[in-house]
Amino acid sequence: MQSNSAMPAQTVPATARPARSRLRWTIVALSGAGLAIAYLDRSSLSVASTYMQRDLGFDQTMKGILLSSFFWTYAIFQLPSGWLLDRFGPRVIYPIAVVWWSLWTAATALAHGFGTLIICRLGLGMGEAPVQPSNIKVVSAWFPRRERALASSLFDTGQQVGVALSVPVVTGLIAAFGWRAAFVVIGLTGMVWVIGWLMIYRAPQEHPKISQAELDYIEAGDAAVPETGPPMRWLSLLRYPTVWGLVFGYICRSATGAFFLTWYPSYLVEDRGFTILQLGVFGSIPAVLGIGATIAGGAFSDWLVRRGVPIARARKIPIISGMLLASTIALTTFVPGNVAVMVLLSISNCAHSFAGAAILSLPAEVAPSSTVVGSVAGFQNFGSQIGNIISPILIGVFLTFSGNSYTGPMLFAGAMAILGTLIYGFVVKIRPLNEGAVPVGPAESRG
Repeated sequence: MQSNSAMPAQTVPATARPARSRLRWTIVALSGAGLAIAYLDRSSLSVASTYMQRDLGFDQTMKGILLSSFFWTYAIFQLPSGWLLDRFGPRVIYPIAVVWWSLWTAATALAHGFGTLIICRLGLGMGEAPVQPSNIKVVSAWFPRRERALASSLFDTGQQVGVALSVPVVTGLIAAFGWRAAFVVIGLTGMVWVIGWLMIYRAPQEHPKISQAELDYIEAGDAAVPETGPPMRWLSLLRYPTVWGLVFGYICRSATGAFFLTWYPSYLVEDRGFTILQLGVFGSIPAVLGIGATIAGGAFSDWLVRRGVPIARARKIPIISGMLLASTIALTTFVPGNVAVMVLLSISNCAHSFAGAAILSLPAEVAPSSTVVGSVAGFQNFGSQIGNIISPILIGVFLTFSGNSYTGPMLFAGAMAILGTLIYGFVVKIRPLNEGAVPVGPAESRG
C-alpha cells in the first residue's frame, strides 16, 4: 500500500475556495428596517393630526409646535447618542432606543390634550435620537469605502419607506379603528424588530456567520476607518470648520425635507383639497419615488469612487446637484394644478433623497478614527434636527398670519435648499479632520 507521504500534493482549485459571504447586505437591510419603523412612528402624527385636531382642539400654530416638538429632544439627544454609540456600540444602544420610542408611540393613544401629546412626542424624540448615528456606525464598520455610499443609501431608503407607509397605513387604520388604535398598532412593530436585531447583529469580527473572505474584504485596503487615531475629545470636534459645515449643511437640508415629514399631508388636504382616500392613494408618491432616488444617489457616488474620481468630488457631486434641484419645491406656489404640484413635489423630494446617501457617508470620511465616527454623526444629525425644529414652527406661523397661504413655506423651503448647496460646496472639506485641516481655537488637550 502506498503511503500518504508518497501521494502527490493536491492544489485546491480557485473555484473550490470558500465563497465570500454577503452578510453585510443583510445587516444594512436590518438597519434600514429600523429606520423605516422610526419614520413610520414619527410621521404618523403628521398624517393623523388633521383628524386629532377635531377631538383635541388645537389651532394651526399649536399644530406647528406639536409637529416640531419631536425634534426638540431628538436634537438634544443626538450628542450623547453619538458618544454612547462610540462607547457601547449599536448592538446595545440601537434596540434600547427602539423599545423606548415604541412605548411612547403606543402611549400617544392615551393622550387627552395638547400637553400630553407634547410629552409623548418628547419621549419619542429621545428614543429615536440614536437611529441615524447607529446606522452610520454600522455602515462604517461593515462596508469598505467603495460601497459605503450605496450601503448608506440602502439604509436611508428606510426613511422613504417609513414615510410612504405612514400615509396609507395610518389613514387605513384611522378609517377602520380611529386614530388612537393606529398609534398602538404602529408602536408594536418596533418590538418585533428588536427581536430580529438581537438575533442577527454583531460586529464583523464577532459574527459567527461571516466568512473569512468577507471579513478580509471589509478590512482590506480602504475598507474601514482606522480603529485608532490621534486622541480626540468629543467637544474638540467642534474646533474644525468641516464639522460646523456638516451641522449647518444638514440644518438647511432638513429645513427643506421637514415639510414632507410634517406639513405635507395637511398641505394636500387643506390647501389642495385632497380627500382622505386621495391622500392615501396619491400622497405617498413622492416618498415611493424617493426610495429609488436614494439608492441611485448612493450607487452613483460609489460608481464615481470605483472610476477613480477623488473621494471628495465623488461625494460632493450628488450632494450639490441633489440639494440644488430640491429647491424646485418653491415652484409649487406658482402652479395651480394638482398634477403639476405632485410632479414638482416628487422632483424636489427625489433630489433631496439623491443627496442623502453621500451626506450620510461623510462622518466616516472625515473622522480620523472609528472611535469618533458616532460622535461626528451625532453632531451632523444634531444639525438635521435643528432644521426639523425650525421648519414646522415657521410654517405654522406663516399659515397663521397669512390666512393659511402656503406661499411663504414653499419659498422658505426652496431658499434653504440653495443655502445648503453653498455650504456643502464651499465649507465642507471631505478629508480626515487631522489631515490638512486647521482647527479653530487653542491646542487640543490629549487624553
